[in-house]
Amino acid sequence: MAHQARKRFGQNFLQDHGIIYQIITAIQAQKNQAWVEIGPGLGALTQPLIDLGVKLDVVELDRDLVRYLIDKFSSQTNITIHSADALNFDFQSLVKANNKLRIIGNLPYNISTPLLFHLLKNAAVIEDMHFMLQKEVVDRMCAGSGNKKYGRLTVMMQYHCRCERLFDVPPESFNPAPKVMSAIVRLIPHAQAPVEIPNVEALNKVVTQAFNQRRKTLRNSLKKLICEDDMLALKISPKARAEEISLSDFAQLATFIEHNPL
Repeated sequence: MAHQARKRFGQNFLQDHGIIYQIITAIQAQKNQAWVEIGPGLGALTQPLIDLGVKLDVVELDRDLVRYLIDKFSSQTNITIHSADALNFDFQSLVKANNKLRIIGNLPYNISTPLLFHLLKNAAVIEDMHFMLQKEVVDRMCAGSGNKKYGRLTVMMQYHCRCERLFDVPPESFNPAPKVMSAIVRLIPHAQAPVEIPNVEALNKVVTQAFNQRRKTLRNSLKKLICEDDMLALKISPKARAEEISLSDFAQLATFIEHNPL
Protein backbone atom coordinates (compact mmCIF):
# COMPACT_ATOMS: atom_id res chain seq x y z
CA MET A 1 0.00 0.00 0.00
CA ALA A 2 1.34 3.41 -0.96
CA HIS A 3 0.00 5.25 2.08
CA GLN A 4 1.22 8.81 2.49
CA ALA A 5 1.97 9.48 6.16
CA ARG A 6 -0.32 12.22 7.45
CA LYS A 7 1.16 14.96 9.57
CA ARG A 8 -2.16 15.76 11.25
CA PHE A 9 -2.23 12.22 12.64
CA GLY A 10 1.43 12.38 13.66
CA GLN A 11 2.19 9.31 11.55
CA ASN A 12 5.71 7.85 11.50
CA PHE A 13 5.64 4.20 10.47
CA LEU A 14 8.04 1.78 12.16
CA GLN A 15 10.05 -0.14 9.54
CA ASP A 16 13.20 -1.34 11.34
CA HIS A 17 12.95 -5.14 11.67
CA GLY A 18 15.65 -5.18 14.33
CA ILE A 19 13.67 -2.77 16.54
CA ILE A 20 10.46 -4.70 15.88
CA TYR A 21 12.20 -7.88 17.08
CA GLN A 22 13.49 -6.08 20.20
CA ILE A 23 9.99 -4.86 21.05
CA ILE A 24 8.35 -8.26 20.54
CA THR A 25 11.06 -9.90 22.65
CA ALA A 26 10.67 -7.33 25.44
CA ILE A 27 6.88 -7.55 25.78
CA GLN A 28 6.80 -11.36 26.19
CA ALA A 29 3.33 -11.76 24.71
CA GLN A 30 1.65 -15.12 25.32
CA LYS A 31 -0.99 -16.97 23.30
CA ASN A 32 -4.61 -16.00 24.09
CA GLN A 33 -3.67 -12.94 26.14
CA ALA A 34 -5.88 -9.89 25.52
CA TRP A 35 -3.78 -7.28 23.71
CA VAL A 36 -4.73 -3.83 22.44
CA GLU A 37 -2.63 -2.01 19.85
CA ILE A 38 -3.13 1.74 19.56
CA GLY A 39 -2.24 3.25 16.18
CA PRO A 40 -1.16 0.09 14.33
CA GLY A 41 -0.26 2.03 11.20
CA LEU A 42 0.77 -0.39 8.47
CA GLY A 43 0.87 -3.34 10.88
CA ALA A 44 4.59 -3.58 11.71
CA LEU A 45 3.80 -4.83 15.23
CA THR A 46 0.34 -6.17 14.41
CA GLN A 47 1.56 -9.08 12.32
CA PRO A 48 4.06 -10.41 14.90
CA LEU A 49 1.40 -10.15 17.62
CA ILE A 50 -1.07 -12.10 15.49
CA ASP A 51 1.60 -14.70 14.81
CA LEU A 52 2.03 -15.17 18.57
CA GLY A 53 -1.66 -16.07 18.86
CA VAL A 54 -2.81 -13.24 21.10
CA LYS A 55 -6.39 -11.98 21.02
CA LEU A 56 -5.78 -8.58 19.47
CA ASP A 57 -7.91 -5.45 19.29
CA VAL A 58 -6.46 -2.56 17.31
CA VAL A 59 -7.62 1.06 17.49
CA GLU A 60 -6.90 3.21 14.43
CA LEU A 61 -8.15 6.73 13.66
CA ASP A 62 -7.11 7.00 9.99
CA ARG A 63 -9.96 5.50 7.94
CA ASP A 64 -7.67 4.76 4.99
CA LEU A 65 -5.45 2.70 7.27
CA VAL A 66 -8.51 0.97 8.75
CA ARG A 67 -9.49 -0.20 5.26
CA TYR A 68 -5.91 -1.31 4.62
CA LEU A 69 -5.77 -3.26 7.89
CA ILE A 70 -9.14 -4.90 7.30
CA ASP A 71 -7.95 -6.07 3.89
CA LYS A 72 -4.51 -7.16 5.11
CA PHE A 73 -5.78 -9.20 8.06
CA SER A 74 -9.10 -10.39 6.61
CA SER A 75 -8.10 -14.05 6.95
CA GLN A 76 -7.09 -13.72 10.62
CA THR A 77 -9.58 -14.74 13.31
CA ASN A 78 -7.76 -13.35 16.36
CA ILE A 79 -7.92 -9.65 15.47
CA THR A 80 -10.68 -7.04 15.78
CA ILE A 81 -10.16 -3.66 14.13
CA HIS A 82 -11.79 -0.58 15.65
CA SER A 83 -12.10 2.57 13.56
CA ALA A 84 -11.95 5.02 16.45
CA ASP A 85 -10.09 7.81 18.21
CA ALA A 86 -8.06 6.33 21.06
CA LEU A 87 -8.49 9.57 23.04
CA ASN A 88 -12.22 8.82 23.35
CA PHE A 89 -12.17 5.04 23.18
CA ASP A 90 -13.77 2.95 25.95
CA PHE A 91 -10.96 0.51 26.70
CA GLN A 92 -12.96 -1.13 29.49
CA SER A 93 -15.37 -2.43 26.85
CA LEU A 94 -12.61 -4.78 25.62
CA VAL A 95 -12.21 -6.56 28.96
CA LYS A 96 -13.67 -10.06 29.06
CA ALA A 97 -13.80 -12.49 31.98
CA ASN A 98 -11.48 -10.37 34.14
CA ASN A 99 -8.70 -10.85 31.58
CA LYS A 100 -6.71 -7.64 32.03
CA LEU A 101 -5.54 -5.80 28.94
CA ARG A 102 -1.98 -5.56 27.73
CA ILE A 103 -1.58 -2.42 25.63
CA ILE A 104 1.02 -1.50 23.06
CA GLY A 105 1.43 1.35 20.61
CA ASN A 106 3.59 3.75 18.69
CA LEU A 107 1.88 6.85 20.05
CA PRO A 108 1.73 10.03 17.95
CA TYR A 109 3.81 12.69 19.66
CA ASN A 110 1.06 15.30 19.40
CA ILE A 111 -1.44 13.33 21.53
CA SER A 112 0.81 11.16 23.70
CA THR A 113 0.33 12.98 27.02
CA PRO A 114 -3.49 13.32 26.92
CA LEU A 115 -3.76 9.72 25.70
CA LEU A 116 -1.63 8.48 28.60
CA PHE A 117 -3.89 10.27 31.08
CA HIS A 118 -6.97 8.82 29.36
CA LEU A 119 -5.52 5.33 29.69
CA LEU A 120 -4.70 5.90 33.37
CA LYS A 121 -8.43 6.29 34.02
CA ASN A 122 -8.65 2.61 33.01
CA ALA A 123 -5.59 1.47 34.99
CA ALA A 124 -7.65 -1.03 37.02
CA VAL A 125 -8.26 -3.16 33.92
CA ILE A 126 -4.74 -2.87 32.45
CA GLU A 127 -1.96 -5.35 33.21
CA ASP A 128 0.79 -3.36 31.50
CA MET A 129 1.53 -0.94 28.67
CA HIS A 130 4.44 -0.73 26.25
CA PHE A 131 4.72 2.46 24.25
CA MET A 132 6.98 4.06 21.70
CA LEU A 133 7.17 7.71 22.64
CA GLN A 134 9.32 10.73 22.11
CA LYS A 135 12.48 10.14 24.16
CA GLU A 136 11.95 13.42 25.99
CA VAL A 137 8.52 12.23 27.18
CA VAL A 138 9.95 8.92 28.41
CA ASP A 139 12.73 10.81 30.22
CA ARG A 140 10.09 12.91 31.98
CA MET A 141 7.99 9.89 32.93
CA CYS A 142 10.93 8.03 34.46
CA ALA A 143 12.70 10.99 36.11
CA GLY A 144 13.49 11.20 39.81
CA SER A 145 12.97 14.24 42.03
CA GLY A 146 15.78 16.77 41.70
CA ASN A 147 15.98 16.16 37.95
CA LYS A 148 15.16 19.01 35.57
CA LYS A 149 12.89 16.65 33.62
CA TYR A 150 10.84 15.87 36.75
CA GLY A 151 7.37 17.42 36.43
CA ARG A 152 3.61 16.92 36.55
CA LEU A 153 3.76 14.02 34.09
CA THR A 154 6.40 12.31 36.25
CA VAL A 155 4.46 12.56 39.50
CA MET A 156 1.09 11.54 38.08
CA MET A 157 2.50 8.65 36.02
CA GLN A 158 4.52 7.32 38.94
CA TYR A 159 1.48 7.52 41.22
CA HIS A 160 -0.35 5.20 38.83
CA CYS A 161 2.46 3.05 37.41
CA ARG A 162 5.94 1.70 37.69
CA CYS A 163 7.78 3.31 34.78
CA GLU A 164 10.67 1.48 33.13
CA ARG A 165 12.60 2.81 30.18
CA LEU A 166 13.64 -0.08 27.93
CA PHE A 167 15.65 1.26 24.98
CA ASP A 168 15.98 4.12 22.51
CA VAL A 169 14.81 4.03 18.90
CA PRO A 170 16.62 6.26 16.34
CA PRO A 171 14.75 8.37 13.76
CA GLU A 172 15.91 6.23 10.84
CA SER A 173 13.82 3.34 12.19
CA PHE A 174 10.72 5.12 10.85
CA ASN A 175 9.29 6.28 7.57
CA PRO A 176 9.13 9.23 7.45
CA ALA A 177 11.93 9.78 9.95
CA PRO A 178 10.87 12.05 12.84
CA LYS A 179 13.14 14.88 13.92
CA VAL A 180 13.52 13.46 17.43
CA MET A 181 14.79 10.33 19.13
CA SER A 182 12.16 7.88 20.37
CA ALA A 183 12.21 5.40 23.26
CA ILE A 184 10.27 2.37 24.46
CA VAL A 185 8.76 2.54 27.94
CA ARG A 186 7.06 -0.15 30.03
CA LEU A 187 4.29 0.99 32.37
CA ILE A 188 2.94 -1.41 35.00
CA PRO A 189 -0.07 -0.12 36.99
CA HIS A 190 0.44 -0.45 40.73
CA ALA A 191 -1.61 -3.18 42.39
CA GLN A 192 -1.71 -0.85 45.38
CA ALA A 193 -1.09 2.88 45.21
CA PRO A 194 2.43 3.80 46.45
CA VAL A 195 1.03 6.66 48.57
CA GLU A 196 -2.28 7.45 50.23
CA ILE A 197 -4.26 10.40 48.88
CA PRO A 198 -7.90 11.50 49.29
CA ASN A 199 -8.46 11.22 45.53
CA VAL A 200 -6.55 11.63 42.28
CA GLU A 201 -8.08 15.06 41.65
CA ALA A 202 -6.61 16.37 44.93
CA LEU A 203 -3.13 15.19 43.94
CA ASN A 204 -3.44 16.55 40.42
CA LYS A 205 -4.57 19.94 41.73
CA VAL A 206 -1.49 20.37 43.93
CA VAL A 207 0.96 18.98 41.38
CA THR A 208 -0.43 21.15 38.59
CA GLN A 209 -0.30 24.29 40.72
CA ALA A 210 3.26 23.58 41.86
CA PHE A 211 4.62 22.90 38.37
CA ASN A 212 2.73 25.72 36.67
CA GLN A 213 5.27 27.98 38.39
CA ARG A 214 8.10 25.50 38.75
CA ARG A 215 10.84 28.10 39.18
CA LYS A 216 9.08 29.52 42.21
CA THR A 217 9.46 28.08 45.70
CA LEU A 218 6.53 26.14 47.14
CA ARG A 219 5.97 29.05 49.52
CA ASN A 220 4.97 31.15 46.50
CA SER A 221 3.55 28.62 44.04
CA LEU A 222 1.20 27.06 46.63
CA LYS A 223 0.41 30.14 48.71
CA LYS A 224 -3.26 30.06 47.69
CA LEU A 225 -3.57 26.45 48.89
CA ILE A 226 -1.44 26.10 52.04
CA CYS A 227 0.46 28.41 54.41
CA GLU A 228 4.16 28.19 55.19
CA ASP A 229 3.69 27.03 58.79
CA ASP A 230 1.58 24.09 57.66
CA MET A 231 4.25 23.08 55.14
CA LEU A 232 6.84 23.12 57.92
CA ALA A 233 4.54 20.98 60.09
CA LEU A 234 4.49 18.44 57.26
CA LYS A 235 8.32 18.59 57.20
CA ILE A 236 8.28 20.00 53.68
CA SER A 237 10.53 22.99 53.07
CA PRO A 238 8.64 26.06 51.79
CA LYS A 239 11.94 27.05 50.12
CA ALA A 240 11.93 23.93 47.95
CA ARG A 241 10.83 24.00 44.33
CA ALA A 242 8.33 21.52 42.89
CA GLU A 243 11.02 19.47 41.15
CA GLU A 244 12.80 18.90 44.47
CA ILE A 245 10.06 17.10 46.38
CA SER A 246 8.92 13.50 46.12
CA LEU A 247 5.63 11.81 45.28
CA SER A 248 5.23 11.13 49.00
CA ASP A 249 5.62 14.85 49.75
CA PHE A 250 3.03 15.75 47.14
CA ALA A 251 0.67 13.17 48.65
CA GLN A 252 1.06 14.78 52.08
CA LEU A 253 0.35 18.21 50.61
CA ALA A 254 -2.69 16.95 48.71
CA THR A 255 -4.13 15.25 51.78
CA PHE A 256 -3.64 18.28 54.03
CA ILE A 257 -5.03 20.75 51.47
CA GLU A 258 -8.07 18.57 50.75
CA HIS A 259 -8.93 18.39 54.45
CA ASN A 260 -7.90 21.95 55.35
CA PRO A 261 -8.83 24.29 52.51
CA LEU A 262 -7.81 27.92 52.93
